[in-house]
Amino acid sequence: MTDPDIRKGLAGVVADVTAVSKVNPETNSLLYRGYPVQELAATQPFEAVAYLLWNGELPTAPQLAELRTLEREHRALPGDVRAAIDLLPLEAHPMDEVRTAVSVIGALDTAGSGSVLDASGSPAQNLDRSIRLYAVLPAIVAYGQRRRRGQGVVEPRDDLDYAANFLWMTFGEDPHEAVVDAFNRSMVLYAEHSFNASTFTARVVTSTLSDLYSAVVAAIGALKGPLHGGANEAVLHIMDEIGDAANVVPWLDRALAEKRKIMGFGHRVYKKGDSRVPTMKAALDTLVEHYDRADVAELYEALEREFVSRKGIYPNLDYPSGPAYNLIGFDTLTFTPLFIASRVTGWTAHIMEQAASNALIRPLSAYNGPEERHIAGYVPTDEELAAAERAAEAG
Repeated sequence: MTDPDIRKGLAGVVADVTAVSKVNPETNSLLYRGYPVQELAATQPFEAVAYLLWNGELPTAPQLAELRTLEREHRALPGDVRAAIDLLPLEAHPMDEVRTAVSVIGALDTAGSGSVLDASGSPAQNLDRSIRLYAVLPAIVAYGQRRRRGQGVVEPRDDLDYAANFLWMTFGEDPHEAVVDAFNRSMVLYAEHSFNASTFTARVVTSTLSDLYSAVVAAIGALKGPLHGGANEAVLHIMDEIGDAANVVPWLDRALAEKRKIMGFGHRVYKKGDSRVPTMKAALDTLVEHYDRADVAELYEALEREFVSRKGIYPNLDYPSGPAYNLIGFDTLTFTPLFIASRVTGWTAHIMEQAASNALIRPLSAYNGPEERHIAGYVPTDEELAAAERAAEAG
């Protein structure tokens, strides 16, 4: 009998087909429905990219206007959701806040559905649920940051687009055009990335015929891990630890000697550099200029230059996005929830694609435990176990 071909982490395994996105190896470009993401980030509002991921084509002007109208109807933070967030300790990680909020929204929306099969939703219901989640997540993320700062809710504004309103609800100030543009680009870049860990998690849950909200909650759990979504938080912690460009060389000497993992570098898909980085780095450069923070650029470039020269491993999207979000004013703990607000569009596109051509995802495993064996010898009675427990408690 031949040994099974074990692919740890499912590396190299093609699990299914998807029309949502791919990495084109010839151009090293990430494509959303065929469009290079750098072109989308340079030309499209995030709302149009959300429409593209859900529907397969960029929207016409009337279609975009209709989506924007729907999004604005569901921007406000529902009272029940705010109450659930307020039950959590301020020390809870924001990812736990968002996960809880989505679970509450799902429970409220599917209440009275009857059986679990009824809750899974029709294609039209799931598109509607996707739009409502995408619309309300900025309010959830914004409120999470504000309550940790001792601040109240900022109500949404109908005169602002998605990105500008997100910033308004977070900071309570009219955002500068340069900041809105940089933030919009980041949301486009984070929106989708094929069968990454959280997306595959969402598809696995969907394959059981569970509901869209359950799949998104599971995806949030996967995204919380520092080997996936939590990396942009880790990048800022590293930069805070280094402090200044002059400290990069001695810091990296110690980090490599201690075999520390340097977050923000390397990617399972990209071997010649993450195709999204140049676009996000350009957005970071704009923010550096806007906020007059040349020190941030100096530290960024010094660490990149030193690490690439030593290890030959290039930055991923989290490397420029961390300092960009920091300059905008987001707390470091808010970075991964921002990822959720963007990636929910890609997750829900995959959830709907999985549901449309479903097969239960249930891989096999290779067992490496003990061979079959049987209970032999003395088995204690209930009375003997109780006496042993009493002795243990007394002693």
